[in-house]
Amino acid sequence: MSALLPVRDTLDVIGGKWKLLILISIWEGNKHFREIERSIPKLSTKVLSKELKDMEENQLIIRTVLNGFPVRTEYTPTEHSKTLGKVILELQNWGVNHRKKIFGVKPEKDSSFSA
Repeated sequence: MSALLPVRDTLDVIGGKWKLLILISIWEGNKHFREIERSIPKLSTKVLSKELKDMEENQLIIRTVLNGFPVRTEYTPTEHSKTLGKVILELQNWGVNHRKKIFGVKPEKDSSFSA
């Protein structure tokens, strides 16, 4: 089987500018909409809302409405999303090496990713 179809399917699910950053934010413990929004610079409310819906449809996150006052919504990663851990770690490593090659600098903060 050619790599084209599975890679296209993967990019359909995790592609775009924000999905992986949102997923990493949730993995890092940001469970509520505003926490996620504040953790990712330049991410608009409208885009975050759309991306969270897409991610829920693709079974990357679970959306839970918590009763109380005020009503809160919590987002948690699924086991299925955790299968992307190796991919994201490789993207992180590539990004660090690319930054060194192009800019000749190390990343600002040495934060290792773990799913």
